[in-house]
Amino acid sequence: MTDLAIQTTGLTRRFGDLLAVDSVDLAVPRGQIYGFLGPNGSGKTTTIRMLCGLLTPTAGSAAVLGHTLPQQAEPLRRQIGYMTQKFSLFEDLTVTENLRFLARIHGLPRLDRENRIQELLERYALEEMRNRLAGAMSGGQRQRLALASAILHRPTLLFLDEPTSAVDPENRRDFWEKLFDLSDAGTTILVSTHYMDEAERCHQLAILDLGRLCAQGTPDHLMSALEQRVVEITGPGLRAVKETLMQLPGIESAAQQGLSLRVLVGDKVRAPVNFLRQSLNDDALTVGAARANLEDVFVAATRGEASS
Repeated sequence: MTDLAIQTTGLTRRFGDLLAVDSVDLAVPRGQIYGFLGPNGSGKTTTIRMLCGLLTPTAGSAAVLGHTLPQQAEPLRRQIGYMTQKFSLFEDLTVTENLRFLARIHGLPRLDRENRIQELLERYALEEMRNRLAGAMSGGQRQRLALASAILHRPTLLFLDEPTSAVDPENRRDFWEKLFDLSDAGTTILVSTHYMDEAERCHQLAILDLGRLCAQGTPDHLMSALEQRVVEITGPGLRAVKETLMQLPGIESAAQQGLSLRVLVGDKVRAPVNFLRQSLNDDALTVGAARANLEDVFVAATRGEASS
């Protein structure tokens, strides 16, 4: 399909006896920010490396920007950018030297090379530190340099593997604004994360766990699928209330957030609020429905209950 940047069917990768990616089907629209949400070891990085043409799938098929993988991995690499979790630039080179080196690697013509580097230095607030060694930069500065390096050759598709894991909340927010600028200009972005707030920013989202695709869709669609299944409880003795709840049938999870207890109820429980009121039978407790968030979606999905 021409409106898809990435389409996979049964994408699988084994490392010996370890099934790292288990028959994943993806459909990533062009021009969107598509998120991979999952814990460490869920298969996010392995999937990205297969989609970049860096790993050969054990089974299944993948088409990325119209290129069949792994057969057409080489022409694909000229159209993609890849920003890894770890700072991968040369720490003993300056900001400008790093960008010039990568520009030559990508084959940018000399005139375009200098113009493009200057454009990115200004866009990502790196002009004043253009002569600073990359190894002497802060986490947020390194992140901006890594992003500038990943898009130096104007890729159509950008892969970002947990790009904000080493920066503070302010830099994370600023980084995501830059991603939306790129998306607005037509770049398709696939970004992996284990932060729920970042996942909620994505246009669409896939939840991975133990190599399996547990759910995919827009964040709003995934959260609305849990309507009426999330209950909030306030009142005294919440730790004891949690212990009681976890003994009840149909309770998927219970977690305290501040002065309230957030409870995810299984889909076979009818009228969850009434069920919990009757089960707890405590007038000191306030029990009411709550709007689902992505943490609730993740818990439900990884227990095999969410659908794509």
